[in-house]
Amino acid sequence: MTALPRRAHSVQSEAGRATAKLVFTMLGFMLVLSSFVAQRLFAGAGAEAGTQPGKVHADLLAAIGALLLAAPLWWHAIKCLWSGHMHMDELVALAILAAMALGEYQTAGVVAFFLLLSNLIETRSALGARAAIEGLVRLTPTKAHRIGPDGIEEEVEAHRLRPGDVVRVRPGDNIPADGQVVKGHSTISEANITGESLPVEKAEGDDVFGGTSNVTGALEVEVTKVGADTTLGRVQDLILEAERTKIPLMRLIDQYAAWYTPVALMIAGVVWFFTQDMNITISLLVVACPCALILATPTAIVAALSAASRLGIYIKDVANLEWARKLTAVVFDKTGTLTTGELAVTRLMPAPGVDAADLLRTAASVERLSNHPVARAIVAVAEKARVQYEEATRFVESSGKGVEAKLNGNTVIVGRRNWVAERGADLSPLNDEKYQEPEGLSTLYVVKDGIVLGWVGLEDRTRPEARQALDELRQQNIRQLIMVTGDRWSVARRVAQEMGCSDVQAEVLPQDKLALVSALKAKGHSVAVVGDGVNDAPALAAGNLGVAMGAAGSDIAMSSASVALMSDDLRRLPFLVGLSRATTRVIWQNLAFGIAFILIGGGASIMGFIHPMAAAVLHTVASAIVVFNSARMVRYGEHIKSHVPKPRDAQATPVPGRVALQPI
Repeated sequence: MTALPRRAHSVQSEAGRATAKLVFTMLGFMLVLSSFVAQRLFAGAGAEAGTQPGKVHADLLAAIGALLLAAPLWWHAIKCLWSGHMHMDELVALAILAAMALGEYQTAGVVAFFLLLSNLIETRSALGARAAIEGLVRLTPTKAHRIGPDGIEEEVEAHRLRPGDVVRVRPGDNIPADGQVVKGHSTISEANITGESLPVEKAEGDDVFGGTSNVTGALEVEVTKVGADTTLGRVQDLILEAERTKIPLMRLIDQYAAWYTPVALMIAGVVWFFTQDMNITISLLVVACPCALILATPTAIVAALSAASRLGIYIKDVANLEWARKLTAVVFDKTGTLTTGELAVTRLMPAPGVDAADLLRTAASVERLSNHPVARAIVAVAEKARVQYEEATRFVESSGKGVEAKLNGNTVIVGRRNWVAERGADLSPLNDEKYQEPEGLSTLYVVKDGIVLGWVGLEDRTRPEARQALDELRQQNIRQLIMVTGDRWSVARRVAQEMGCSDVQAEVLPQDKLALVSALKAKGHSVAVVGDGVNDAPALAAGNLGVAMGAAGSDIAMSSASVALMSDDLRRLPFLVGLSRATTRVIWQNLAFGIAFILIGGGASIMGFIHPMAAAVLHTVASAIVVFNSARMVRYGEHIKSHVPKPRDAQATPVPGRVALQPI
C-alpha cells in the first residue's frame, strides 16, 4: 500500500473516532434528558408514603448519563496530569466531580454534555486540514488502464504503476499518476492543484499531473512519477507540514497555558472559601475553561489554509502566513515570473527592397531545423502566417551565435549582429536610423549570400496579470517592488517600466540577488522573493518569505520556497498578503471575544447570576461563535477569477502598433 492510502486511512480513523465520540455523547445526553422527563412524570408519585420514586429514577438516569459523558473528560484530565501537561479538561473534570459529589447528577450531566460538545467542535475544526488531504487522496484513482508492450490494455491497481508504464486515460477519468502525453489531445482540469478553474489543453509532449481530471479527449500517458512523488503527493506533504506548524501567537498561548489552569483553580478555591456555594464555584470553573481561546487561532488558520489551497497556494509553515502581512518589499525575478519565459517574435524589419514575407520565409526555413527557444519562436510565427518552407541542407548551429544552412544553393546565416558581421555580411543597408534595433528587443539578422535581408525582433512577453498584481501590492502599502534579472539593461528597463517597478537591477548573478535581499533586510524591510524556483533557490531561501511561481511539477520549486503558487498567476501574491492580514484580524477578534467571555462570565458567575447549566450552554455558544467567525475565512477570495491562459500559439501574435505579420 502506498503512502497516500495510508494517510487516507489515518484520516478516516480519526474521523471515525470523532463520530463514535459523538454517538456516545448523544447517548449520554438522552439519558440525562430522560431524567428530567422521569422527574416530571413521577413528581407526585409516592408522596403519601413519604418516598420520591420520581427523584430516584431521575437521579439514576442522570447519574448513568453523567458518568457516560464525564468518563472521557476525566480520562483525558488524568492523562494530562500524569504527563505533566496542563489542559482545560482539569477544570471541567473538577466541576463535574463537584456536582456529582453534591448529588447534582443532572447538573453534572448537562455540564459534561455541553463541554464534550465544545471538544467535538474543536476536534472537527482540527480535522479540517486532514479532511482536505482526504479529499485530495480521493482524486487519485485506485485503478489504472495500463497498456502492455503488446498493445493489450489491462486494468491494474494504481499503486502498482511504475515510471515508464503507459496508461490510457479516457474522458471523465482522473489521471492516475504524473506523466507525459505520448498520444492524443485533450483538455485537463487542474483546478485541484493549480486553482485554475478553466481546463488546460494538453497534446503530445505535455506534462500532466496525477489526480487531475481528463475532460474531453482520450490520452495515452507515459508515467514519470507515482505515489508520494507525484505533484499531488507533494501537495499533501505541504498540507501536513503546515498542519504540524504553529504561528508565534499559537506558541505564545501554549507558553501561558501551563499556568492558566492552576490560577483558575486557585481563584475558584478562593470563591468557594468566601461564598461556601458550590454552584457558584462550578459555574466559575465551567466559564473559566478557555475553549474559545484555544479555538481562536487554529480554526482561523485552518480556514485560511483552505482558502489558499482553493487557489493553488500551498504554505509549508503557517508562520509564513503571518510573515505575509508584514511585507514591506518584494523582489521579483524577471524571466518566468513577470514575463512568460517564452520568446515571441514581435517585429520584422526587412532591408530596403526586401519583402517581410521573404525575410520570414528565409529565417524560418533555416531555424526550423533547430530546437533553440529562439528558433521555436520564429517557426511558431511562420506557421501562424502559413509560410511555405524551403528545403534547407548542410545545416550547422553555432551555440549562442546563430545557425547556417543552404537554401536552393544559397548560403543563409541567421544570428547575432556581431556574429554575422564576423562572417563577412554587409550590414550597411541597415545603417539608416529607422532600421536601428529598438531598446528592449533581442534581434537576429538574416543574411543570404553575404547580403542582409533584415532582422527579426524577439522579446519575452510580460504576463498580462502581472501589472495588476503589482498595482494591488502597492495598494496594500508595499512600495518597494524590485525586479532583478541577469538579462540586458535595455530589456530589464522595458519590463520594469511596463510593470511599474520601483527599482530594477539587471545583468546580476545569483550572488548579487542574495546581496540585494540581505541589504533590504539590513534596512529593516520584511522581504518576499518571488521566482520560478529553478535558478532562484538561494534568493528564495534568503528572503523572509520565498514564493515559487508555477511550482506544479517542479521539485526544486516545492523544496526551495516557503510558499508554492501552483499556477503562474501572480495575482495570487496580493491575495496571500490580504489573506494573512484578514486571518490576523479574525484571530484577534476571536481572542478578544474569548477573553471578554471569561472575564464577564466569570464575574457573573461569582455574583450568582449564572447557574452551572447555563454556564455550560454559554460556554458552548462561545466556542461556536469563535468557530463560525473563523469559518468566514474559508470564503475569502471567492471574487478572484481564474487567469485565462493564452492559446498555445499565442506567442506568435505580434504586438499592436508594430509590423503585422500577414498570411502568405
